Amino acid sequence: MSDTHLHDSNDIDYEALPPNSPLYHQLLAGAFAGIMEHSVMFPIDALKTRMQSVSATSHTSRSLLSQISKISSMEGSFALWKGVQSVILGAGPAHAVYFGTYEFCKKKLIKEEDLFTYQPLKTALSGAAATTASDALMNPFDTIKQRMQLNPNYKVWQITKQIYQTEGFKAFYYSYPTTLVMNIPFTALNFVIYESSTNFLNPSHTYNPLIHCICGGLSGTLCAAVTTPLDCIKTVLQVRGSNTVTLPILKEANTFQKATKALLEVYGWKGFWRGLKPRIIATMPATAISWTAYECAKHFLTTSTVI
Repeated sequence: MSDTHLHDSNDIDYEALPPNSPLYHQLLAGAFAGIMEHSVMFPIDALKTRMQSVSATSHTSRSLLSQISKISSMEGSFALWKGVQSVILGAGPAHAVYFGTYEFCKKKLIKEEDLFTYQPLKTALSGAAATTASDALMNPFDTIKQRMQLNPNYKVWQITKQIYQTEGFKAFYYSYPTTLVMNIPFTALNFVIYESSTNFLNPSHTYNPLIHCICGGLSGTLCAAVTTPLDCIKTVLQVRGSNTVTLPILKEANTFQKATKALLEVYGWKGFWRGLKPRIIATMPATAISWTAYECAKHFLTTSTVI
């Protein structure tokens, strides 16, 4: 077997599933990545939600560890895990659609002979299409998750029923436009930074979990920091109907403009950066886990197919 053939085989393992691989391989790899990403870092995400939705007059400790300790002692050890069921239910299918759409668009936009060349615009467009499709599926689950993070004594079906009966079906999608405004640049940057850094750190295109992890963490950190203001607006839209939100201006914020105005009036400009630290702490390893798990699943499925 020639060296060229061996190199091509490694390229296929690393960059993408073979063109003739079944769609369910991409879906399985994406679902595995999504569940791993969201479940492992869920407690930090729950803490971020609480920090973004707490009233302006409430006292919050600067130490993340002391906040976690306080919540655990007052509400129980599993308080910050409330709502993880909703994420697991939604993350699997949503990330299957996410990575499946990305791989599909990438193959359509980039010629096979150009797959290993630097294609930032086409990569970004593929990522934008991927998040548009997956967020349509994930948004209701994300809304339920954030309500449960603020109301830890409720169950998934109770929160779902409460939202539907008191606010209607549209409440599950109040934040969808804002989610897209946030996630399209986040995802576009995520894919571009990830693929650019892997091309730089791993020019031979071999399967390397450590490189996947480092590049995923780097892309997650940068993207999380840049999009935090939009995440704060999204949180206002998703938790506005919760009984823990008492300020009228926040409860009535059902559009992007109203939520932005409410944040500015209640918290000032600092309100758009609430939860920055836990967002970065959660997103950095979560993105690293997602990319590593996805590449691992792709590698495993490809190897199994070849064998």
